[in-house]
Amino acid sequence: MPEDRPGSARDRHDGGVTVAGGAEDEVDRIVAAWQRERPDLDFAPLHVLSRVGRVARHLELARRSAFAAGDMESWEFDVLSALRRAGAPYELSPKALLQQTLVSSGTMTNRVDRLAGRGLVSRRTDPRDGRGIIVSLTDAGRRSIDAAIAGLVQAEAALLADLEPEARRTLADLLRSLSVSLGD
Repeated sequence: MPEDRPGSARDRHDGGVTVAGGAEDEVDRIVAAWQRERPDLDFAPLHVLSRVGRVARHLELARRSAFAAGDMESWEFDVLSALRRAGAPYELSPKALLQQTLVSSGTMTNRVDRLAGRGLVSRRTDPRDGRGIIVSLTDAGRRSIDAAIAGLVQAEAALLADLEPEARRTLADLLRSLSVSLGD
């Protein structure tokens, strides 16, 4: 295949992946180098998953920035958003919080303690089971998570701004299929 120049007007194929309009990124250059050095290997997975990893780094930076603007850590966002998504009265058992945030019981206890210390959540005895507790979002916690989710949506929208709505839907569908196939 003739060598393509970055930005050339024609489509090209690398490992079965079409690069529209000849636009190349760093992954294309990395894969091309590996293909040159190890032509015996199929590098098609790198075209997808290396890009997913790079996008994840951009997403992590955008999230960190959005959360920092609201004086919030990502773990705080996870707990507070689980409570907010639960709907009024914005409360869950620690077990339900564990299931949604995928952390250990000890870690969740520490997180709830720290959030309670900041006045973002409160704890009370579960009226249905006097041995359990219920974690509730306070008014301050609700204001905090509402501001954080607004900032996060804005930051994530900026990351996707160059994609047309149909491309976003297609990307979401493909990533959902991959996520489900991996057991999520």
